[in-house]
Amino acid sequence: MRFDQVSISSVSHVDGADRVTSAELETKLAEPMRRLGLQPGFLEGVTGIRARRMWGVEFQPSQAATAAAELAIAQAGIDRSRLGIVINTSVCRDYIEPSTSCIVHSNLGLGPDCMNFDLGNACLGFLNAMDIVGNMIERGQIEYGLVVDGENSRFVVESTIARLNDPDLDEATFRENFATLTLGSGGAAMVLGRSDQMSVGHRFVGGVTSAATEHHQLCRGQVDQMQTKSKELLIAGVTLARQTYAMAKRELGWNPDAVAEYILHQVSRANTDKLAEALELPTDKFMHAYVELGNVGPAAVPMVLSKAAEAGRIQPGDRVALMGIGSGLNCSMSEIIW
Repeated sequence: MRFDQVSISSVSHVDGADRVTSAELETKLAEPMRRLGLQPGFLEGVTGIRARRMWGVEFQPSQAATAAAELAIAQAGIDRSRLGIVINTSVCRDYIEPSTSCIVHSNLGLGPDCMNFDLGNACLGFLNAMDIVGNMIERGQIEYGLVVDGENSRFVVESTIARLNDPDLDEATFRENFATLTLGSGGAAMVLGRSDQMSVGHRFVGGVTSAATEHHQLCRGQVDQMQTKSKELLIAGVTLARQTYAMAKRELGWNPDAVAEYILHQVSRANTDKLAEALELPTDKFMHAYVELGNVGPAAVPMVLSKAAEAGRIQPGDRVALMGIGSGLNCSMSEIIW
């Protein structure tokens, strides 16, 4: 999929208000860790995650998405009446219904002609929504579109800690729930529009996607629990990413010399290192964001893109690769010319 007339006007992020260290989580897991023979520092040692961000349990995903959206709209410098659609992509939702997007739509004071809906595809939702908005812009259906995401992992992490403190807990159950402890919180938003309507924009070139849905049982999430077969998921995810990367090299002409920065959906150190090794990515060309963010789900890629731009890692004209894998399994890789 390629676009000729689509650019990113702005991308923004908000971090969860509370910094929660892996050591703090371990204090709440002292008894089960003792019984399983796990030493202090195990969580950070295995994942490489020093801390993650969270909000209070009552803080809603729509609040994070709205805060990020206000920043993105201000950065884009457009009147919000020009937005033709807002898509929310978060795994966390305020309610089963109504959609979180309609709450964000109301919070932003968007007009009745601005379409809105939620899009769910695990950690790939944001990248998928960029494609949908890009297609609508390319076809002339809308002038500008907004993609948002808000995640708050507090409830699922605290629920998992309570479950792991069950005195009958066995090692298999601990390992099955362990990945939940990597989850972080944050919000992200992106305004996309027609390239010829922008004085300054970042061209959205397009991207490729691929699926390996035979692996849909490897990671299953509920509002209070995420069960993951981490080893199998890592192997299958890297295999799918390698196939998708081969497509991106053919379709987009990617190679380590051409791409200036890789924006990866990062889960932990093991996943990031294995992906970089399998795809032969130069490690100096991506931020190791998982260390302080953990796994922020579909908000991860836009948050890291925003942080990389803020840190001056991306310069005008740079080719930037966006790369994500979502449980299911699905994989998307896209390019932006900054």
